[in-house]
Amino acid sequence: MTDAGKISEGSSYDVVVIGAGPVGENVADRARAAGLTTAVVESELVGGECSYWACMPSKALLRPVVARADARRVPGLSAAVQGPLDVGAVLAKRDQETSHWKDDGQVAWLESVGADVHRGTGRLTGPREVTVTAPDGTEHRLTARHAVAVCTGTRAVVPALPGIAEARPWTSRDATSAKKAPGRLVIVGGGVVGVEMATAWQALGSAVTLLIRGGGLLPKMEPFAGELVADALREAGATIRTGVSVTALHRPAPDGPVTVELDDGDRVEADEILFATGRAPRTDELGLETIGLEPGSWLTVDDSCLVEGTDWLYAVGDVNHRALLTHQGKYQARIAGAAIAARAEKAAVDTSPWGAHAATADHAAVPQVVFTDPEAASVGLTLAEAERAGHRVRAVDHDLAAVAGSGLYADGYRGRARMIVDLDREILLGVTFVGPGIGELLHSATVAVAGEVPIARLWHAVPAYPTISEVWLRLLESFRGQ
Repeated sequence: MTDAGKISEGSSYDVVVIGAGPVGENVADRARAAGLTTAVVESELVGGECSYWACMPSKALLRPVVARADARRVPGLSAAVQGPLDVGAVLAKRDQETSHWKDDGQVAWLESVGADVHRGTGRLTGPREVTVTAPDGTEHRLTARHAVAVCTGTRAVVPALPGIAEARPWTSRDATSAKKAPGRLVIVGGGVVGVEMATAWQALGSAVTLLIRGGGLLPKMEPFAGELVADALREAGATIRTGVSVTALHRPAPDGPVTVELDDGDRVEADEILFATGRAPRTDELGLETIGLEPGSWLTVDDSCLVEGTDWLYAVGDVNHRALLTHQGKYQARIAGAAIAARAEKAAVDTSPWGAHAATADHAAVPQVVFTDPEAASVGLTLAEAERAGHRVRAVDHDLAAVAGSGLYADGYRGRARMIVDLDREILLGVTFVGPGIGELLHSATVAVAGEVPIARLWHAVPAYPTISEVWLRLLESFRGQ
């Protein structure tokens, strides 16, 4: 050990990874599998945002909400599930899924694959050089023979509004880790975080008001996705106001209510307010200026996740702004890990589309499930995106309620499916499903889009009867004019 402020003798590795979330863990795993010595630096919990404040706790909160909603639509079962959720049990399950915000298991896994874990804040201090400041203030220099991988992810953006500091608003971390349901919850933003947290906390007893600057929910998906989710939220008791912006906040008493001022002159009072208004890269304190890059910026990469203008720095996951989803970041990690290993061995690197060292799916086949009631799931391009990209396309829609499996799944089933067909190549560019229980349908669509499976061959992929998957047959029949 050294005195605080002094840098100890350095350690050298083949690869140094900054950030031990799912993305950093996967880069480390791929590097070690290739025989490269690897260090991982983490300033918070090993396992990252997804494990403790995003994917896992949010889905633990949502699972009983959706399960109860499904059960209420099943004759013979609905009468038994009309009561409220056991909030304490839901939160206890959430805590279990986050390992009570302890990372012993994830540290043990990283160590089991042979990676060295360094606790502290990692900062670039030159090419292939990372200085780690430990919690006690001591510093240790790590050097990388082949690559440094930045996997620091993003942080929630809170707008600079009058009264914002005194209001102490929730971010996504607060929303997924809260110890009780607020009586009244205002949510600013209609994207994935906004609608999922509205679904969860409304069902757990909060009176939810969603404030949306735009015209609807889930603006990055097909318009009908946001419309169906909005209908369900309103039926559950939530209030949705579109075309409004927050101009100021007031919270005179630390434990008192917060008053939200809107640009139309109205005011809304709540016990808590959640801002779900976007993400920013966690690169402010990364030392980018030491290598000629701008602190706080997104890191632009090629398809192997190599930062433009370098031959040693990789940016993997949300920090490169390609596809801000855990599973997509893990996919990039597998690609980047393979590219790092190939370049270390001076082997050929295949960055052609769909090559072994190209994260092509980031452009063409990004899947996402929104775990609301109903679920919304999509992969690839929307109709608007395909048209903007200059493709000659046709959108084919089908009412999911008209499929036999949907009627068996739930009484009063409501949903919709759409596929976007490239008319020149007769392949699928995108697919969207909205409805109860459709999340598990998405991978079939992802395979079709990523595999560029011809429509003529999809005709021979027979869906089992009676499942909701039969919607594939109905979509193809509609396209063929049958």
